[in-house]
Amino acid sequence: MPQSPASPTNSENPSNTAIPKAIPKKKGKSLPPKPIIKLGKFVWTTMWRVMMSNLAPRDRQGAYIRPATQFHHSIHVDGTYKPAADRYHLYVGMSCPWAHRTLVVRTLKGLEDAISISIVSPAPEEGGWILNQPEQGCRTLAELYELAQPGYSGRCTVPVLWDKQTKAIVNNESAEIIVMLNAELNQFAKYPDLDLYPLELREQIDRFNEKTYNAVNNGVYRCGFAQTQSAYDLACRELFTTLDELDGVLESNRYLCGDRLTLADVRLFTTLFRFDIAYYGLFKCNQRRIQDYPHLGAYLRDLYQIPGVAATCDLASVKRDYYGNLFPLNPGGIIPLGPDVTNLLAPHDRDRLSIEN
Repeated sequence: MPQSPASPTNSENPSNTAIPKAIPKKKGKSLPPKPIIKLGKFVWTTMWRVMMSNLAPRDRQGAYIRPATQFHHSIHVDGTYKPAADRYHLYVGMSCPWAHRTLVVRTLKGLEDAISISIVSPAPEEGGWILNQPEQGCRTLAELYELAQPGYSGRCTVPVLWDKQTKAIVNNESAEIIVMLNAELNQFAKYPDLDLYPLELREQIDRFNEKTYNAVNNGVYRCGFAQTQSAYDLACRELFTTLDELDGVLESNRYLCGDRLTLADVRLFTTLFRFDIAYYGLFKCNQRRIQDYPHLGAYLRDLYQIPGVAATCDLASVKRDYYGNLFPLNPGGIIPLGPDVTNLLAPHDRDRLSIEN
């Protein structure tokens, strides 16, 4: 006799096998057992501390200590490294705020034809920067440092101001390189009359540089690389106290030192550009975004919209290199989709301050 449609042997069970009952889920916690959690936390914390000890040297309180740069020669008409066109070369990483300073000044002064550049990218697996294209027989930045100074054992950082004539590193301190670019190559600059470090403002510029370096430029790293809660708390409070102060200064000044663009603005700009993109989330600098400040936000837009400056800002590299390569801070390597930085092109209305002053 034919099976009825209600029989177990129908199209939904053609093999006429018994249908097992659903297995009830076990009641209990969704996390692994406590001993496994404790072991995992211990192993991860230990590995994190080892990796951070190499990435970010610390003091006894767990605060980040930035290693000093080691090449401090100068371009000068009376020195070993004399001003010349196409003699000097910059090695830069597009995500690095310190290297970014040199690109901004190179653009503002119109030195693109006088100073060539090469791009390097971070390679965590190799423990440093690699050249996007091999040069001087070197594939990594460490090999370039070794070429310049055999036996070199310090950190291999960007930017690097390289002398192509003698195959030597002139300088690897961004604060000093931008002073040289501003003053020592004017005969080769498209805009030689632009002085970003005028004598009459130097004392004021230096005060702002000291303030912004300690609390903001390096302050974001002191937050992100802090290895104790107390070290982080101190750095974060100093950071936002200083940002609040700067926002107050910029209420009546178009730029930090009045209505004139200076190196103090360049040094602050490269940190502000990365702030909402990387430091706010990854470095835990999340009390406020720069775009939430009424004056700092507009100031950032003003600087970004200076002709040529936006072309030095590589959003994709910043996100990829911070989120993708700082493994101890972002183990999964997931790169966020945001933020939307089209707001940097919005009107800033800060030119009125120059007119008023």
